[in-house]
Amino acid sequence: MIYEVMEIKKLYINLGYKFKNHSLLLKALTHSSYLNETKKKRESNEILEFLGDAVLNLAIAHILIKRFPEAKEGELSKLRASIVSEKGLSKIAKKLGLDEIILLGKGEEKAGGRKNISILSDAVEALFGAIYLDAGFSYTFEVVEKIFKEYLEENEEIFKDYKSQLQEEVQKIYKTLPEYRIIEEKGPPHRKTFKVGLFIKGRLVGEGVGGSKKEAEKMAAKEGLKWLKRD
Repeated sequence: MIYEVMEIKKLYINLGYKFKNHSLLLKALTHSSYLNETKKKRESNEILEFLGDAVLNLAIAHILIKRFPEAKEGELSKLRASIVSEKGLSKIAKKLGLDEIILLGKGEEKAGGRKNISILSDAVEALFGAIYLDAGFSYTFEVVEKIFKEYLEENEEIFKDYKSQLQEEVQKIYKTLPEYRIIEEKGPPHRKTFKVGLFIKGRLVGEGVGGSKKEAEKMAAKEGLKWLKRD
């Protein structure tokens, strides 16, 4: 049986979850190219992929709202889209080892299907669709939260309010406010890049670069916080 092979045992360890209904796992790992060539009478992972897409979007949205309660809807949508993008999910697929165990047709295999980010991301969606059917949403949510933890932490920085943190520290230490000045502005009007300098009592203590003044100021504030710790 497929769930007895070493790779599947490794998947269970990586997931922190073991299927009760192993036919769901087999279905999640079956790409349509495999069935087209082998003529086996079972379903591919396409329907589970459809279900898993909805499950992942809901789970990730729930996690983001819980993790970043003060964030704006636009920011949350942007981060969720990044996490559940083909590129983001293909990283998860490799982390779980799905690239090694998904069932592909020989033609797809030769075409590099195990490195195809679309196939890998679809497999992740199908896997979580299968977990949802096997265990329900609460358990699936726990697995998603565990598996996506490091990717959430990687993106956490976009929600940090460096400017407010810096202002609070500068007022407390120097009894004044930090000042931001544009040092450089380059690029065409539709794709400008700004370099902003952060000044405390007239002294340049940090610089930041970004596609908008706001983003550049945020990066400068981040450098300013580092400077305060060293000073």
